[in-house]
Amino acid sequence: MISLKTTVLIAGLFAALQPALAQQKVKQPVDYADPLLGTSESRWMLNPGATMPFGMVQLAPDNQEAVWKSGYEYSLNNIGGFSHIHSWTMGGLSVMPTVGVLNIKRGSADNPTTGWETGYRSRIYKETEKASPGYYGVKLMNGDIMTELTSTTRAGFFKFTYAKDQDAHILFNLDVPFENTAEILDAKFTKVSDTEIEGYSKQKWGWQEYTVHFVARFDKPMAGFGGWIGNKISKNVTTLTGKGKMGAYADFASHNGEVIQLQTAISLVSIEQARLNLTTEMNPFKWSFAGVRNNARTVWNGLLSKIKVEGSTEENKKKFYSNLYRSYVARTTWSDVNGKWIDPNEKERQSDPNTPIIGSDALWNTFWNLNQLWTLVNPDIASKWTRSLLEIYKAGGWLAKGPAGIEYSGIMEASHEIALITATYQKGIRDFDVNLAFEAMMHQQTTPGVVTPEGGYAGNRFYKSYLELGYVPNEEGQVSNSLEYAYDDWCVGQFAKSLGKTKEADMFMKRADAYAKIWDPSVKYVRMKNRDGSWVKDWNPLCCTSFSGPGYLEGNAWQYSFFKPHDVQGIINLMGIDEFNNRLNEGFEKSSKFSFNADGDMYDLVPVNHGNQPNMQAAWLFNYSGKPWLTQKWTREIMTKYYGSTPYHGWLGDEDEGQMGAWYVMAAMGLFETDGGASTKPFYEIGSPLFTKTTILLDNKYYKGKNFTIETKNNSVINQYIQSATFNGKALTKPWVYHQDIVNGGSLVLVMGPKPNMNWGSKPGDAPPSMSAATK
Repeated sequence: MISLKTTVLIAGLFAALQPALAQQKVKQPVDYADPLLGTSESRWMLNPGATMPFGMVQLAPDNQEAVWKSGYEYSLNNIGGFSHIHSWTMGGLSVMPTVGVLNIKRGSADNPTTGWETGYRSRIYKETEKASPGYYGVKLMNGDIMTELTSTTRAGFFKFTYAKDQDAHILFNLDVPFENTAEILDAKFTKVSDTEIEGYSKQKWGWQEYTVHFVARFDKPMAGFGGWIGNKISKNVTTLTGKGKMGAYADFASHNGEVIQLQTAISLVSIEQARLNLTTEMNPFKWSFAGVRNNARTVWNGLLSKIKVEGSTEENKKKFYSNLYRSYVARTTWSDVNGKWIDPNEKERQSDPNTPIIGSDALWNTFWNLNQLWTLVNPDIASKWTRSLLEIYKAGGWLAKGPAGIEYSGIMEASHEIALITATYQKGIRDFDVNLAFEAMMHQQTTPGVVTPEGGYAGNRFYKSYLELGYVPNEEGQVSNSLEYAYDDWCVGQFAKSLGKTKEADMFMKRADAYAKIWDPSVKYVRMKNRDGSWVKDWNPLCCTSFSGPGYLEGNAWQYSFFKPHDVQGIINLMGIDEFNNRLNEGFEKSSKFSFNADGDMYDLVPVNHGNQPNMQAAWLFNYSGKPWLTQKWTREIMTKYYGSTPYHGWLGDEDEGQMGAWYVMAAMGLFETDGGASTKPFYEIGSPLFTKTTILLDNKYYKGKNFTIETKNNSVINQYIQSATFNGKALTKPWVYHQDIVNGGSLVLVMGPKPNMNWGSKPGDAPPSMSAATK
């Protein structure tokens, strides 16, 4: 029998533990975000590494060769190095701790056994691998080295914990294999002191040429320093200069339990700027790895906490915050702490440090994902993006559609950065040079594109013919470009209208109807058209995906026939409402068994391909065609089937630097903007939210409301259909709401049920605004 005294003691101990136990159970948004999610079959820019939002330094493990979708593959149980740059078409400066005899060969991903003939690549203890926003850690089998990474925006921090007494080497390899492996044109390492190394690597791939300047410092003196060029090793040197496959190493005598720490920073401007980035961002933390890691966690948690979700499952919360994390992790800041950066003409520029210059893959169709998220939840980020794009325009004379390393890449088609700038303005985010923005848009949409001196491309391809004919002829390029150019024209027209520029607004609104010029009424599809006006005969609705040349850019006629973001009503008028609904719904039914993804980039084979940009609006179109319950049904099914919660199933298609992630976040909140938010009065269509309650903490610098909440009653996997709705206590009968009403604060309440309410939001007058519809 337990005594009363013992019972009281146990009760007291349990009561004392309650605050700690309660604290352990309360998970923050950052705890749900999993950087390992989706890292199998992922790309160079999406890895489990340690980085900050839009970080210049993205420290991440690399375990693949120079192949498509290279970088980190979760299923490979080895690592060949931890490199600093994981930006589109860019890489650089890999670091790897090794022990024993010096080995400068990386080795094969398929044969990672340690040895002179196989290389320094190490297997890992998979169970030790941990990743969270701003942190990555794993124990290497070679030497049992616990390797941990964290970072600030422009500087990295490595912590190596050794388990044995043996010779240790920390390698700096400039040859980094990835999707677009660069040629090293010129490079240099210099031993500055017993604890510091500096250098640079001038790199080139295709049109992309850039110089990675770096500084690295240890918290303990090096026992030796050397380097290699090709297979030739140079020991005990102070300086090493060369090109091609080369690197350097630092020697240490490690002991059991010893910790060696390394801090690094990079810059595209100069070594001095790299050192400034290092001292500015790392010195406040001294040598506290925990301090830098906790800072990264705090920053990420603050960003992710701008949306709070309640109810639903733990899996859905993990998917939500992991996708939200991905929306900020893959694009890159390329300006230094003091605002210096290198422009598209390789000239050093000075900008306001509060206007970071941001590089990325294309902004192709980000109006269906990232633009919506940033302008609603993070208007400060939309402002920074807009100001960054205008700085690039001032320096290079063109807006950049994909400013990789701040070069004019020419990647993808049209100039959809215009949609981001326009939506930013229309939502009241106007702390940028508005007149300059309009000037830049006018130049972009009235001037044919050009090949840049470095071999990139600025502006719109095939644009001369588009300006002449109103469409892109089959002899020159993708007919689908006509639709993308027309959407940007509409955005400029809406921007001009808001600025009171009636003449320009009228001109661009007339050009915004290019869809009609390539619509073939005999087949009811947009169709490839020759310069003489004749239709291409060898054709069918699921044919002719193109990556360059005639056809449909990464899509087919079925998909692009639904591509008129600013005028869904215009599509319905041409197609007929029954054909529109039946064709679209049948496409979803056929695509569901493929989880809405064209595996292997076989874009012709799947009607609804959520795994690529041209089709990401498809599920929301039923809001315009009198069947909003099908929007509710299919958005739910995409969130369930297409998106997963494991390293092997995160996103089935090409995540493209946060686009798939941002779409999920918007859909899970039950909001979307088919027209990208660029209309003079932006609005959101309503879907089927996943959570019982979603709270958006509005930024009071831009929006006067404190919070906006989306509540659902009786929500479940089965109860996915809206039965009724209220907005700020008043009945809402239409499946859309104005942006201004949301950011004024308040709540949207949706009553859910297991069967569609076909009377809610289905009347002809309930449809959201379109260019061809009457003003709402």
